Amino acid sequence: MSPRPKAPPQPAEPDPALPRPRGRPPKAGAVTAGWVGLDFTRERALYADGRAPVAGADEVGRGPLAGPVVAAAVVLDPARVPQGLDDSKKLTRAKRESLYLEICATAEVAIALAPPERIDRDNIRQATLWALANAVRGLPCRPAFLLVDGNDPPRVDCEVEAIVGGDGLVASIAAASIVAKVVRDRLMAGVGAAFPAYGFERHMGYGTREHGAALKAHGPCLHHRRSFAPVREQQLGLFPAPGELEEAD
Repeated sequence: MSPRPKAPPQPAEPDPALPRPRGRPPKAGAVTAGWVGLDFTRERALYADGRAPVAGADEVGRGPLAGPVVAAAVVLDPARVPQGLDDSKKLTRAKRESLYLEICATAEVAIALAPPERIDRDNIRQATLWALANAVRGLPCRPAFLLVDGNDPPRVDCEVEAIVGGDGLVASIAAASIVAKVVRDRLMAGVGAAFPAYGFERHMGYGTREHGAALKAHGPCLHHRRSFAPVREQQLGLFPAPGELEEAD
């Protein structure tokens, strides 16, 4: 994606030079993939239609072998939309941290965590939907409309629109993705300090070569998702199956 021009001092009045949305806003409840613009255009259309407040939601951490799924919900202030919002994966760590502070200072924010125990009990999809719904319910205000990344929206008490790739298309979802990413990275850095043998502060729990080697050397710790195949298979190699001890005797 080419660099975006800086937002104007008053985000409520978007600069005509910024990318504009193609066509009309999608209908509520639709799953869409072509809406363009991180300048609050989508949210502004909903506010103009009487749907206020508008929240964005996203999660981070579905794929790792360890650590929680972190979901965030954000209601941006239309008059103070931070400049440079984008998919958190496209931003440098320094930029994410800077935007995180600005989002928390100017918007209403809530987060929710689905720990490994819930992921193992419910499965990753259900745990993620649970975390997203709880983040939305945790907002200081009750949103009238929720914009969420992906194509599998949570069940919440408001209108919902799921947008494929929404964290790179919609300002509120991008803000939520940044908050979730920063919070999870900080959590995993703390886990890394408590369990230094695994290097969590470097790979954030993802299945890297370093992480795989640590699992083979030390086995899973309490932060690992034991229902995930690489961890489960490692466990099978570490502990005897039922009946094996008796047979060995």
